[in-house]
Amino acid sequence: MEIILKQDVVNLGYKDEIIKVKDGYANNYLIPQGYAMVATSSAKKVLAENLKQRAFKEDKIRKDAEATVEQLKKVDGLRIGAKASESGKIFGSVNTIQIADAIKSQFDMEIDRKKITIKGDSIKELGNYSATLSVYKDIKAEINFEVFAE
Repeated sequence: MEIILKQDVVNLGYKDEIIKVKDGYANNYLIPQGYAMVATSSAKKVLAENLKQRAFKEDKIRKDAEATVEQLKKVDGLRIGAKASESGKIFGSVNTIQIADAIKSQFDMEIDRKKITIKGDSIKELGNYSATLSVYKDIKAEINFEVFAE
């Protein structure tokens, strides 16, 4: 029996794949559990249309992400102020929230703080650092910033 998987099934296949399985396995386990549906001709057409639309949306999101990366490459001279002692130690630390706020205030770009990764554990001293922004799946951008004493 041909079925279309509705979600990933270990040792069987991935979501939206059309596969052949034994009738009993499909009728008694996969279909009742909601893991699959019967691959009729109309279901195959619907699947093909859904895959085409998903590819179109994916392409649009990817182009937007690449445009965001191009804008982030122009981000130069990002400065983040922090209260610090005379020896250069920061009271507290600089985190992703402050980086996102600095990008918004200085360059008028909205970046989700959850997508920012600081190299190293945390920033506790004044100086120059870099962070990685995961814009979309495998599209990443690296920004350099300076932490200065206020």
